[in-house]
Amino acid sequence: MREIKAELIKEIVKDLFIKTNYFAGKDLLGKFKEAVEREESPIGKSVLDQIIRNAQIAAEEKIAICQDTGMAVLFVELGQDVRIVGGDFNEAVNSGIREAYEEGYLRRSVVNDPLFDRKNTGDNTPAVIHIEIVKGDRIKLIAVPKGFGSENMSAVKMFTPAEGVKGVKDFVVETVLKAGPNPCPPIVVGVGIGGTMEKAALLAKKALTRPLDRRHPDERYAKLESEILDLINSSGIGPAGLGGRTTALAVNIEYFPTHIAGLPVAVNISCHAYRHAEATI
Repeated sequence: MREIKAELIKEIVKDLFIKTNYFAGKDLLGKFKEAVEREESPIGKSVLDQIIRNAQIAAEEKIAICQDTGMAVLFVELGQDVRIVGGDFNEAVNSGIREAYEEGYLRRSVVNDPLFDRKNTGDNTPAVIHIEIVKGDRIKLIAVPKGFGSENMSAVKMFTPAEGVKGVKDFVVETVLKAGPNPCPPIVVGVGIGGTMEKAALLAKKALTRPLDRRHPDERYAKLESEILDLINSSGIGPAGLGGRTTALAVNIEYFPTHIAGLPVAVNISCHAYRHAEATI
């Protein structure tokens, strides 16, 4: 049994949320540069150039890429041979987030009661924590600050199996078209297929942690990702919703076995600030 101190978890969570709010990933910057080269709209090109410059300034000045520094989501792969010592795991995570958002000058956007009080908690906690128990003696942490301009455009639909591939394609594209400029395109589209209603939604969110230069390992799903991306980019919404061929940078699909009577599908959209960072302890 390997012991890992809660204090170490706190420090790593803190570092991850500051890092991913300040620095755009190489995969994202690469996609932006590709998009500039193929974008036909002069306005679209200009918007993409400004997004790239914004990311450069954020990195140079160590300031947030976007004013919406998100609700803190953390995916955790917890090795079954790990024992957390010196504190509570959840409190360690929330302490790390609390310090990250204070010391990193990141906007605090969480309210305590979603319906009535809606009073800001003042420190961007609590985090949304998803824990998966895995083999081994390590902990993998994936930090995802999720802004709500894009989160609000997400959707879940419970299909029957007869809807098939066409039903999935139509739903994903329809969700993006309905969102229009609201999620700050160019977007990344996470799609979860299978499981149950909540599992599909979780798959769609986790799909947004996949690097943009990595396609699905199953060639059928990789082909579906490309087909949906082409349909989205033929919509003409374009960068910032001002027209062009770059409405989305990627479509990432994840799937899970499901019931014989169902075909749950979820769409979770990320804005152009495609933020995620990971570390393994």
